[in-house]
Amino acid sequence: MPTDVKRQPGVTRVSRKHQVTLPVNVLRDAGLGPGDELRVTADGRGRLVLTAVQDPLEELIGSAPGLSAMTDLEALRNEWEL
Repeated sequence: MPTDVKRQPGVTRVSRKHQVTLPVNVLRDAGLGPGDELRVTADGRGRLVLTAVQDPLEELIGSAPGLSAMTDLEALRNEWEL
């Protein structure tokens, strides 16, 4: 029967499959949640940096209100129909 190991808050361990579990409170403090993508880089021995991957298109969505009406996107889409 496995024994429960008590670790210090914020401390995790690398598994045999090279996986780690990140503490929920740390993720919450960083503004991260399920489904967020992270870039992982090494910053020297024993130091990893996790950075949220931002989709550049997400920042542009909705930034040009009225563009669809001005350019008649529906007509442009219909040009490509066979």
